[in-house]
Amino acid sequence: MAEAQNIPGGSTTAGQIAVAAESTVATRMSAPPSFDVADFPVPHGREEEWRFTPLERLRGLHDGTAVATGDGVQVDVTAPEGVTVETVGRDDERLGRAGTPVDRVAAQAYSAFEKAGVVTVPKETVLTEPIRIAVHGRGGVAYGHQVVELGAFAEAVVVIDHTGDAVLAANVDFVLGDGAKLTVVSVQDWDDKAVHVGQHNALIGRDATFKSFVVTFGGDVVRLHPRVTYAGPGGEAELLGLYFTDAGQHQEHRLLVDHNVPHCKSNVVYKGALQGEAAHAVWIGDVLIEAKAEGTDTYEMNRNLVLTDGARVDSVPNLEIETGEIVGAGHASATGRFDDEQLFYLMARGIQADDARRLVVRGFFAELVQQIGVDDIQERLLVKIDEELEASV
Repeated sequence: MAEAQNIPGGSTTAGQIAVAAESTVATRMSAPPSFDVADFPVPHGREEEWRFTPLERLRGLHDGTAVATGDGVQVDVTAPEGVTVETVGRDDERLGRAGTPVDRVAAQAYSAFEKAGVVTVPKETVLTEPIRIAVHGRGGVAYGHQVVELGAFAEAVVVIDHTGDAVLAANVDFVLGDGAKLTVVSVQDWDDKAVHVGQHNALIGRDATFKSFVVTFGGDVVRLHPRVTYAGPGGEAELLGLYFTDAGQHQEHRLLVDHNVPHCKSNVVYKGALQGEAAHAVWIGDVLIEAKAEGTDTYEMNRNLVLTDGARVDSVPNLEIETGEIVGAGHASATGRFDDEQLFYLMARGIQADDARRLVVRGFFAELVQQIGVDDIQERLLVKIDEELEASV
């Protein structure tokens, strides 16, 4: 099954499609963003933004019953020379600049953290080594807040690596100065019982470039909400994602790109593979082109590969356009089973079935993995993909 729409620049059809679409940007159907938990009712699962999420498995993050413990997570930051790493209190003015919580869990995380991490790359600094933020779960409940800020014309790569076991709700802010270039790799490689709900906010300055890789393998429930807004024209955002959903896992990625200023670009590509009974992946891709955002160029795509019976995918691309003065806009979504013809082709050339299956799945993900640009992370992901496939044999 596939759904695709492409809207050329200057098309008068754009507004008609936006009006006729059954689904609109999720934030238009939910409570307004707020830092106050009281502004969000406790979800019951019938709300648009929660209807796919197994609330009973969130371990109390959604209703306030999850109380932070001292053994929640340990955060370690390794940064090259010239980068400032700080731990700050709740009153630091840099917190919350990139975006406001859009659901109750994000608001709960903002209200409950005690200390936040701030990583600052000075203006015109070009890093040759990644900044690494290791978040390791120690079995408890934790709320967190992390800020990564780049000054004007700075360039950096940030790797956020989640491992261990925890119940975690966290907000992460990325603030890019004018002309800055930031690549973020967020890896969710949790233990089987972990729960992780997070909101990622990126505020992109004039002519700045933001590239995000979200990689999700582990955890019982992982629900991430990357969001992008622009602080000036000429900004570019590329949101790439890879997920491998195993038996019983729920992995949910809900994206919003808000084109709120003129002449900006965005490109979204997420790919997932699923295997095992009750494996459930959810991808919601929302792109909003506001009336003042003339000259926007945007596209979003989601592809899913279902490897076994019993797995389920919900993929919903949404595109809302308030001006016809755009360069282009489109979206696509497709979910399909493992291609037996590809498997037959490889086996007919002497490749064993298990190796052929591995090659097909590796090829499906290769387009994204090769763009990460961090060698040890790329190698680790390929090994992880092989381990997931071997476990199903």
